[in-house]
Amino acid sequence: MIAETPGYPRFRGVNWFDTVDFPKDGDGCRWNPTPHDPVTRVRFQGFGHVKVNQHRAVAGKVKTVSVKREGRKWFVVLTAEQDRPEPLPPTGSVAGIDLGIASFLTDSNGVHVSNPRHGRKAAAKLETAQQALSRFPRRKAEDRTKNHQRAVEKVATLHGKVRRQRLDHAHKTALALVREHDFIAHEDLEIRNMSKAPTPKPDAGHLPAQRGSGEGRAQPLHRQCRMGVFLTILYVKTESAGREVIAVDPRNTSRTCPECGHTAKENRPTQGCR
Repeated sequence: MIAETPGYPRFRGVNWFDTVDFPKDGDGCRWNPTPHDPVTRVRFQGFGHVKVNQHRAVAGKVKTVSVKREGRKWFVVLTAEQDRPEPLPPTGSVAGIDLGIASFLTDSNGVHVSNPRHGRKAAAKLETAQQALSRFPRRKAEDRTKNHQRAVEKVATLHGKVRRQRLDHAHKTALALVREHDFIAHEDLEIRNMSKAPTPKPDAGHLPAQRGSGEGRAQPLHRQCRMGVFLTILYVKTESAGREVIAVDPRNTSRTCPECGHTAKENRPTQGCR
C-alpha cells in the first residue's frame, strides 16, 4: 500500500462554523431548564441561561439541540421524539406529479402550481448588494470595517430570505398534495445529473442546447425548482400522514399517450403549453 502525501490543514476562521450540535439534551445543553418560568430559556454549559423566542410548543421528548447562526440571528433547532401521528382520513384520490420549469408542479388532474421565482424577484436587490460588497477588498472578518461588515450581512440576509421563501413554498405545496391525495407518483429523476453543466463536444465544440433539451433545462431546474428539496419534504409529510408516494421510471412518460398508451415524440407538449 502506497501512502499518500498528506496535505496542509486549512485554516478555518470564526465564520466557517455556523452550527453547534449537542447530541443529547442535558449533555452540555439543557432545553427549558426552568419549566415553571413563563419565559422559555435554554441553558448552555459555561455560558448560562439564554432567553428563547419560542414560536410554537415543542411536542414530544427533546433528544438533540443545535444552535444555528444566520447573520446576526441565532436559532435553536430541536429534534424531538414523538408518538406516531394519527394518519389522515382517506380521500380515495390518486395523482401523478411532474416537476417542470414553466410550472413548479403539474398533477395528472391538470392542476398547475406556478413557479414563484423568488430568486428572480430578488435579483435586482441582490445585484445592488453584491455591487456594494465588491467595492471592498477581501479581508478577514476581524479586519473588516463596519461598512464592509454591513455589506456582507446585507448580501447574506437577502440570500437567507430567498432560501426561506423557497422552503415555505415547498412545504405548503407538499402539504396540499398530502391532504388531497392518498397515493402520489412522481418521476424518478437523477437530479444530480440534471444539475451538472453540459459536457463540451470535442469534435464540434460546445453548441448551444436546443430548446427543451436536457442541457438547456439543467441550470433552470437547479436554480428555480429545487426538486430534490421538495421531494424530500414530500416524502416526510406523506409518511407522517399515512399516505404513499412512489417514484416511477421516467422513460417516455412525456411521450406516452394516457388514453391508448402509444409512444411518440409528437405526444410531448412544449414547455410553454404545460
